[in-house]
Amino acid sequence: MLRACLIVLVVTCLLSSLTSAVKFDLHAVAPANIESGKRCLSHYVPKDTLVLATVNVGTGYNQRVDLEIVDDAETPNVYAKKKGISGENKNAFNTLANSVVHTCFTNVLPEGFNEQQGFSRSIEFDLNIGAEAVDFDKIAKTEKLGPLELELRKLETIVKEIVGEMNYLKRREARMRDTNESTNERVKWFSLLSLFTLITLGTWQVLYLRRFFRRKRLID
Repeated sequence: MLRACLIVLVVTCLLSSLTSAVKFDLHAVAPANIESGKRCLSHYVPKDTLVLATVNVGTGYNQRVDLEIVDDAETPNVYAKKKGISGENKNAFNTLANSVVHTCFTNVLPEGFNEQQGFSRSIEFDLNIGAEAVDFDKIAKTEKLGPLELELRKLETIVKEIVGEMNYLKRREARMRDTNESTNERVKWFSLLSLFTLITLGTWQVLYLRRFFRRKRLID
């Protein structure tokens, strides 16, 4: 009974973390129009997270598919930059910053070919992050794990990742709370200063007008 419950729990966690591959046709463009023909897929990834980007490029006549994986940190980190890829291509890396990772593709025609002819190549892209990117089959062979032990190892990895995400969100919430408290404190003192300034100016105006009217003998 316990084993059955564990298996159900493992299968549930694994199914919730599955991602489906993205498949599309990448139209070829002339070298002068590379930027306009670039197609990017983006995903936010926390720092120090294992990422596996799998790309499968279909065949195409006289077309060069280039791949670039870069994040949008203050100083962008380039994780992969390859030209002329074809077939299956895997790129594994650990992120260096909390940022959005952009995977960009371009399909370039050689000189003399017209992009209006409608050349294209199929691209199949799959991005696995964290526990999804771990090669559990290799771990099972290295450590000689049984099926149940392997599923428990997967579950342990997923749970650790969830705990890490929760701790990250907890730290962000604490920073947000500190920022809100600091902002509220500043607004409070600014409001008090504004109120004091208005009262001071109002009192000064009343006294000034009173002296002015007395000089003019308009009031006693």
